[in-house]
Amino acid sequence: MLTRRAFTSGLSCAICAITSELIASDAGAQTAPPAATAGVTRKILSQADGPAPGYETLLVEATIEAGVTVGRHTHPGIESAYVLEGGFELPVEGQPTRTLKAGDGFQIPPHTPHAGGKPGSAKTRVLITYVLEKGKPLASPA
Repeated sequence: MLTRRAFTSGLSCAICAITSELIASDAGAQTAPPAATAGVTRKILSQADGPAPGYETLLVEATIEAGVTVGRHTHPGIESAYVLEGGFELPVEGQPTRTLKAGDGFQIPPHTPHAGGKPGSAKTRVLITYVLEKGKPLASPA
């Protein structure tokens, strides 16, 4: 069972995999930020404070066009995702590369370099939840 202390200490790191340069900010909550990679679009579906003081949670839909590779990056918080449509390879540092398809879920540990891997042959849509420290960028190049 995950204790509150273990959960809170896990929040100090960030996880994220598909949206390499999305920036979480109060202004960004109103509209989706511009795509940092051609062929990748992001839509912020919701943004809320918590689950602990100094953190925020974002729910984002990311769309990756066929043939597009997402660059290697890290996140200052946890990324939990579910593939709605399409698929791609997910190389995560320290883990074997996974091939994901619609219906698969994944998590990226905080501050862990990862990328989009070999692109899929069809459009991919991913529903992503980020839990991030407030005021930190969602992603940084790795």
